[in-house]
Amino acid sequence: TDRACRRAAPRTATEALGLGLRCPRAVSHQEQQATVHTPDLLKGITLIVFACFILAGMDALGKHLMQWLHPTQVVWARYTVHTLLVAALFGLQHRRAFLRPAHPWLQMVRGLCLLGVTLGMYFAIRSIPLADATAIMFLAPVLVTLLAGWLLREPVSGLHWLALGLGFGGVLLIIRPGFSEIQPAMLLPLGSAVMLSFYFVITRYLKGRDGPATTLFHTTASGSVVMSVLVIGFWIWPSAVQWALLVAMGFLGALGHLMLIRAFHLGTASSLSPYLNTQILAAAIYSVWLFQDPLSAWFVIGASLIVLAGLLTWYRETHPPRVP
Repeated sequence: TDRACRRAAPRTATEALGLGLRCPRAVSHQEQQATVHTPDLLKGITLIVFACFILAGMDALGKHLMQWLHPTQVVWARYTVHTLLVAALFGLQHRRAFLRPAHPWLQMVRGLCLLGVTLGMYFAIRSIPLADATAIMFLAPVLVTLLAGWLLREPVSGLHWLALGLGFGGVLLIIRPGFSEIQPAMLLPLGSAVMLSFYFVITRYLKGRDGPATTLFHTTASGSVVMSVLVIGFWIWPSAVQWALLVAMGFLGALGHLMLIRAFHLGTASSLSPYLNTQILAAAIYSVWLFQDPLSAWFVIGASLIVLAGLLTWYRETHPPRVP
């Protein structure tokens, strides 16, 4: 049902754009127009925008902490605090049913894919601007359409290929190979975008097979376990202030996550997905404001092409061609 589709809300803004492309119940153009002016939709849009700034702020806080702490330790805190908070919330609402997935191995693989995404992102932003890494990551919703065509046998249209070309063009403008000294770290968010697209496809497959609460909990649970082992070799005892910031990171992740859940209760995925591009804007603002990173014309053009590619993908998924 449409309600179930809204409840299966994603963990991050980028993920929401990928997951919001298909719902079990088709939404007609007239229904979309009817919901555009409702107060609930406006509340949903507001929550999406705030969630994007919160999640980008979480990444900015992680970049700040990595001046003193290893990225492995920062990711460990981000996953562990988030998992504990979400487990406490769902434990009160669903008791312990969300702990038992119908497809535990697939949920584990899905969670490990996302862990790889986060590690790639955080190792990247340690040395490259947050805005650049975030914009490149937003190529994932375009890649997921092609992967879904390959793995789930979903149709891929000419517009999808156009979106992919525009998205890769945008990435090349940001990285600019051959026109400036390329930083190897620039390739990390591109690899993360590929892994994130696999994560999206697995999530699509699990829809309807595991409940939303189960899927949401296991999004970070397996990553938290793995990072609790890996962090031992990179542990640096944080100061009191750093502990507070690490906990704040996990809290911001959980808060942004819950705001996305609430937003997708209030509006359809097709009507809210375009506003998730706000995270690129938020990351750009934090990059300039907190880290004094310059925003070049190449970034602006490249990020715009990536956003356009995502919007074209969203349009094709929400306006499928009519069968005569």
